[in-house]
Amino acid sequence: MKLDKVLVIIPTYNEAENIEIISKRLREAVPSVDILVADDGSPDGTGEIADRLAEADPQIHVMHRTKKEGLGAAYLAGFQWGLDRGYEVLVEMDADGSHQPEQLPDLLAALEDADMVKGSRYVPGGSVVNWPKHREWLSRGGNWWTRLMMAIPVKDSTGGFNAFRADTLRAIMGEITSQGYNFQVDLTWNTISKGMTVAEVPITFIERERGESKMRGMIVVEAMAKTTTWGIAYRFRQLGAGINGLFSR
Repeated sequence: MKLDKVLVIIPTYNEAENIEIISKRLREAVPSVDILVADDGSPDGTGEIADRLAEADPQIHVMHRTKKEGLGAAYLAGFQWGLDRGYEVLVEMDADGSHQPEQLPDLLAALEDADMVKGSRYVPGGSVVNWPKHREWLSRGGNWWTRLMMAIPVKDSTGGFNAFRADTLRAIMGEITSQGYNFQVDLTWNTISKGMTVAEVPITFIERERGESKMRGMIVVEAMAKTTTWGIAYRFRQLGAGINGLFSR
């Protein structure tokens, strides 16, 4: 399958200070890609700025959503928009500059041999810049806990800089139920559960310089609680399958 038609989805809520900068960087880094700004009714005028960018550049598109419904809902709507228009690759990217557009070619190259590619902060060569240590260790702890509970062989399952083949999303979108921080784990888990390949490439994650972070400590705690629930259910299914196999001999 050709992987030439690429859509980068950038969800926004109050990113007026960032959306023009990140769009320009992305178009310069990979001129062939299209951009979809999925704005959740930002009161700071992000949607209007995106409209202006789209008027000037036919490779920039805007989806106006009427209210803030969460990261997962914005991405799922963006995925469907791209699938309906025949895009072969769909990419998740933050608006705030924490994901470096200049590293997107590395993700796209790795997708030649994978079904999903994650830009990873926690594989060799990956790094985090300008994060307070407590936040980095909270993130690392969340990923360690996810690997422990769900047996996911991925170092950065919570990372949000991801590239998918269109067929991968068609296979998993109906299974995704999470919002917020756990949305990325849900995507990764369902891709692996379907027997598909997830690759990781190192990225440099840089904390935003402008605007307000949407991440809060309790979001991570809630995500870890949900991961625990998923993990317990997964382990019970493993146990049940083992018992059934034992008695069927």
